[in-house]
Amino acid sequence: MSVISNNNNSRMIIGVLIVALLAILAYGFLNMPDRRSTGQKVDDAVHTLSDGQGVDDAARQLESRTPAERIKDGVKDATDGNPQ
Repeated sequence: MSVISNNNNSRMIIGVLIVALLAILAYGFLNMPDRRSTGQKVDDAVHTLSDGQGVDDAARQLESRTPAERIKDGVKDATDGNPQ
């Protein structure tokens, strides 16, 4: 009986460690600095303007933003600022 209990405990510990590792990796990815060069930022802004998304969206392309900020802006643009 104790062998089964130890087996379940070790599976639970491994599961918690995997979830913690995934959470740390996701946090690190979402907070990575923007490593685009100035030319890449300008190119992204020009493409945004040519897609007809507006001057505000193009100006945002020139800022250094983390992936989390980019996702937040994408959600805001898709929902017109109203998440419901």
